[in-house]
Amino acid sequence: MTKKFMPVFTMILVLAFILTACATPTAAPVATEAPAADATEAPVATEAAPEPVTIVLWTKEGEADGGLQYVQGLADAFTALYPNVTFEVVNKEVETLREDFQTSSLAGDPPSLLWTVSDHAGPFTTAGLIQPVDELFDMSKYVESVVMNGSTWAVPISSGNHLMLLYNKSMVPTPPATTDEFVEVAKSLTSGDVYGFAYNQTEPFFANPWLGGFGGSVFAEDGVTPTLNTPEMVATMQFLYDIKYATPIMPLESDYNGADTLFKEGKAAMLINGDWSLAGYKEALGDNFGVAPMPEVSSTGMMPAPMTSGVYFMIPVDLAGAELDAVKMFVEFVTNLENQTSMVTTLARLPGSIEALSIDAITSDPILKASSEAMTYGTPMPTVIEMRCVWDSWKPEMISMLASASGTTPEDAAANMQAAAETCIGQLE
Repeated sequence: MTKKFMPVFTMILVLAFILTACATPTAAPVATEAPAADATEAPVATEAAPEPVTIVLWTKEGEADGGLQYVQGLADAFTALYPNVTFEVVNKEVETLREDFQTSSLAGDPPSLLWTVSDHAGPFTTAGLIQPVDELFDMSKYVESVVMNGSTWAVPISSGNHLMLLYNKSMVPTPPATTDEFVEVAKSLTSGDVYGFAYNQTEPFFANPWLGGFGGSVFAEDGVTPTLNTPEMVATMQFLYDIKYATPIMPLESDYNGADTLFKEGKAAMLINGDWSLAGYKEALGDNFGVAPMPEVSSTGMMPAPMTSGVYFMIPVDLAGAELDAVKMFVEFVTNLENQTSMVTTLARLPGSIEALSIDAITSDPILKASSEAMTYGTPMPTVIEMRCVWDSWKPEMISMLASASGTTPEDAAANMQAAAETCIGQLE
């Protein structure tokens, strides 16, 4: 088997109990005071002081989970090192940030720096609003980032947002290593209103890892041409159909909330969910809560490949001179080992720098350690606008196929989603 994300690591990549750039977020632990205590103690000014400049930093971090306080703490710590650099930290809701940045950029008055989600890279690069970062930073120091058309467009602050296998140790003492074992274990536990497995059957994001396990992907090598009508997609759809009807090991109906409830109530032995959900399950199940990578697909010998994303720095396209110099120093400051460690321990988020992946806060925690192994098999979420067409085309066909009375076969579903995706992408042009 091969790992698809960071091939040189053992089992020590990253994870945490939350990532905010997620469709189903949960709150991170609230910082009770301005964080970054580590940030004020560890860093030492080793570079020449930049020229006087004010960095206008727009961030999607809010007060509720302590994120805004953490960002402000980092800004204050940097100013303590370099008094010539001051900050104006502005919180904006994710969609508001996107809209306001586009408007301000067109008006010639963008902020100095963005602290935002990976999803914004697609529209920002398409509109030519941000600059590539390959020549500004040593990107080999970071977890794989937003790469489009051969250039890197963002520096990761945190990463993750990946799916994994979660299990109730009172029912499954050892997680299954292969899909054959997974099905057998789940079958033995399915009886009455208790199921061996549950997951969100309504969203393709939760089916996508299996596509990687069967050797497929959503795009061709160009990163924008959909590849949905393939034998690999047919095999993926057939697998999902079989574990629902041929086996069966799961409920006939379950969306995100339904699967979540079954698992928390002990009525589902295993579940697929993401890193944002770990804190809630730890609270619900206590010592019975277990985490593992999704099982290897027995027919291919390949691991499922969950999509990963994160939170990133993005730099406006026209930023230059002393302001750019100060921004570069601040980005490196935020992503140094001390401050990445501070982020993990303060906000329970996973680091974006490779150096921070092996910190004790991750490797000594069994849940984080297992979850970080799961992430090593992931692939970065495509940030191109064509990805929305893929999701929108995949969802109705998958739901139709999983409805027993529909008559939609896996072959039908794959062909129909490809046609719909091509039509959608054609309308983007």
